[in-house]
Amino acid sequence: MASFKNLSSTFTHFPRIPPFPLSLSRTNAIFILLLTLSLVFLLLVSLADHSPALAAATLASRLFSASTYLSSFSSITSSNTNPISNSCGNCTDGAALSAVTTVEKTHRNSRKKGSSDVIGDLSSCDIFNGTWVVDDSDPVYKPGSCPFIDDAFNCFKNGRPDSEYLSLRWKPHGCQIPRFNGRKMLRLLRGKRLVFVGDSLNRNMWESLVCALRESFEDKSKVYEVSGRHEFKTQGFYSFRFRDYKCSIDFFKSPFLVQEVSDLGRSRRETLRLDMIEDFSSKYQNADIIVFNTGHWWTHEKTYTGKNYFQEGDHVYNRLEVTKAFTKALRTWAQWVDANIDTNRTRVFFRGYSASHFSGGQWNSGGSCHGERNPITNDTHLAPYPWMMNILESVIAEMRTPVFYLNITKMTDYRKDAHPSIFYQPENQRSPGMFEDCSHWCLPGVPDSWNELLYATLLISHHDRPRNR
Repeated sequence: MASFKNLSSTFTHFPRIPPFPLSLSRTNAIFILLLTLSLVFLLLVSLADHSPALAAATLASRLFSASTYLSSFSSITSSNTNPISNSCGNCTDGAALSAVTTVEKTHRNSRKKGSSDVIGDLSSCDIFNGTWVVDDSDPVYKPGSCPFIDDAFNCFKNGRPDSEYLSLRWKPHGCQIPRFNGRKMLRLLRGKRLVFVGDSLNRNMWESLVCALRESFEDKSKVYEVSGRHEFKTQGFYSFRFRDYKCSIDFFKSPFLVQEVSDLGRSRRETLRLDMIEDFSSKYQNADIIVFNTGHWWTHEKTYTGKNYFQEGDHVYNRLEVTKAFTKALRTWAQWVDANIDTNRTRVFFRGYSASHFSGGQWNSGGSCHGERNPITNDTHLAPYPWMMNILESVIAEMRTPVFYLNITKMTDYRKDAHPSIFYQPENQRSPGMFEDCSHWCLPGVPDSWNELLYATLLISHHDRPRNR
């Protein structure tokens, strides 16, 4: 008891100190902790017959752990510097991306914002300006799990051996987009009809969304294509129904948005009517949400050269520059939208140009992307902004109808690693010198992020419809 009496006497005569301020410094906090542990140590020694050496070793271990925790906690909560530069130093791009992911996880776990806060952040943020970061979450649907992916997009089925391209997630600068929530999006779509109209890149996005929403169903038979088809390249129209939510997600094939016509007479000539919208447009004009796109077919040789192909009325141009033809076609589309879309019912989206990554030639002249395993991380290596998107933006600005512009051009330009390349076919169908697909995207893959941005935009528009963007 002598030791306990000495301890009691020391505690009684310890100088009285004023109450601790709320903003206690880290040094004072560590000192108080050490003092407390010392008192506990002396008490334990006095009450138990432990070896002083063992007790000292045990206490040293506890003090080291405590001081390490306090130091790390203080550096997290009080530091205002960039966590990547603090922790990475001379990291490679991959390591820097990993560091970003780690920081994001910390913020997600420690700061849970309400839905109104998230939507407020999104409303004032350019969600299409950002970077790709490493994310170890599972894809929205697992590779090989969805039977509605065309074989040409099914890189997993066709034997692509790497999967790093699935571990990247789009992160806008200055805000956090919500993760895709299939059930919540289905609730937004309950009783509605969402339609994709455009080329095979819109089909890429349509199949991605169908598979992502299908993952929310335990009974997958409740998601079905109305005609029972599982291959979506041959016909011009497909419709998926989601039984429990009484909604549908459809696709109309329309590579130019305007009408291509064929003269079945002697000339057997095809022309593109720049002044005429597709003749089946009346079949989707009353949809609740329409996502349009066009672009890639305007880069094909027949379109790009413009000889005896573009037509207005009865006049076929001997030659017309593709930029002028594209402008005429988009204005025809815009006039149709302004005249036929009821903005009280229908929301109109236009998805921007999706970047291709052919190296060493074009799609039909030896262009390749096979073997690409990493995205572009240096903006100086990105392609110039497509001329088509400058025209699109000027046309949208002239429209009366509010158009939600999904400007995914830059975010796709980084992703030279995520195309099917040779894996658009199974190995037993490949041959030397075969074309590579460096335009479309593997599924799961990049189009899943487009749908995450569509989902984020729907959350915004659910509260308020913005002006043309």
